[in-house]
Amino acid sequence: MNLQSLLAARVEAAKPVRVGLIGAGKFGSMFLSQVPSIHGLDVAVICDLDPERAKAACRGVGWDAARIARTRFADRGRDACVDENVEVVIEATGDPTAGIAHALAAIEARKHIIMVNVEADALAGAYLARKARAANVIYSMAYGDQPALIAEMVDWARAAGFTVTAAGKGTKYLPAYHTVTPDGVWQHYGLTAAEAKRAGMNSQMFNSFLDGTKSAIEMAAVANACLLDVPHEGLSFPPCGADELASVLRPKDLGGVLAGDGMVEVVSSLRRDGRPVERDLRWGVYVVFKANNDYAAACFKQYGLPTDSTGRYAAMYKPFHLIGLELSISVLNVALRGEPTGSCRSWRGDAVAVAKRALKAGERLDGEGGYCVYAKLIPAPRSLALNGLPIGLAHHVKLLRDVAAGEILSAADVALDDNAQAVRVRREMERQARQMPAIMAAE
Repeated sequence: MNLQSLLAARVEAAKPVRVGLIGAGKFGSMFLSQVPSIHGLDVAVICDLDPERAKAACRGVGWDAARIARTRFADRGRDACVDENVEVVIEATGDPTAGIAHALAAIEARKHIIMVNVEADALAGAYLARKARAANVIYSMAYGDQPALIAEMVDWARAAGFTVTAAGKGTKYLPAYHTVTPDGVWQHYGLTAAEAKRAGMNSQMFNSFLDGTKSAIEMAAVANACLLDVPHEGLSFPPCGADELASVLRPKDLGGVLAGDGMVEVVSSLRRDGRPVERDLRWGVYVVFKANNDYAAACFKQYGLPTDSTGRYAAMYKPFHLIGLELSISVLNVALRGEPTGSCRSWRGDAVAVAKRALKAGERLDGEGGYCVYAKLIPAPRSLALNGLPIGLAHHVKLLRDVAAGEILSAADVALDDNAQAVRVRREMERQARQMPAIMAAE
């Protein structure tokens, strides 16, 4: 990618790439751990609700006192967006409402924005990306997180002339996980509640990975960035190992699980009876692609590429991802090449709230990974028709009617604050989609 040579030129010109980081949690800390090793990359400001915690995070990842002293710390994310020394803003709070506010502030200030906050991207990415393009700044996915790595693989396959059949990631999944609450999450990670507490692990956050919510959010982002389709009834999480990808993730008329080519899907590292899948992709990402002619298919065989029974379908995968340790790839691509590492181009998929149990009017929803709802990925047109409640707006809102277990919630089922910025942005994106259906099909 020539990033090192481009960065060396910036160093020689005494123009380091300067970053503003919002959110010094796990993802942000992993990024910070790499910064001292990348000559020419500086963090000008770190914003966190608790600046002292952010300083402690810097010390914890190995920053020396001099580096900490020359870094500005603030308790408002907007400070990173308007700081004149900042070229690229990283939004890593994980809060969809905060993410939208920070993205808009950065765009208004003509700063490039990298959205670690995939929750905000799934909620309103099409709107935010259009705003960024209009302002001539870059709105980018975060490299190291699975959606950006998947987008890279999809781009590789298409640029090489293949048809993308499926793209996605792996996770640990069983159907019963959809109803797991924070009270029961740790047994599925092989931990006791006391062990998790001592490690500072957040039960609701970890539960969002288990109950399918995070998968729905991330695959919405992938579909929207890569112009891929979404299964009508949601992700099916087929059990599938690395050696089975090309056979399982192909159209149903060929014996696979897909409605057609060009779909997102998440594969499970567990078979439905709980047995582990051989060579699972629990931490990985993949793309399944199709040879478009007999010659290319013959080359697959000649060069030892495993295929399905037709010889036409093959797969590439990465078994791991390094999360924040790889985030500098996004920063440098944006600053040095003027390119995102994946970016929302359409509104194809939506992560909507589904009742984990029978819910009663008057209850207050607790959002992603909580006790009340999980997220299901459905096509954006279906969400529009249902007036689906996006999971990003299912936080701390009062339920207005009884909802049956397993039912998709409507935005009319809860008392949304009409004046809240995130609500207004989401409704504007929906209005644009109704008036301009092409938004749901292409850039």
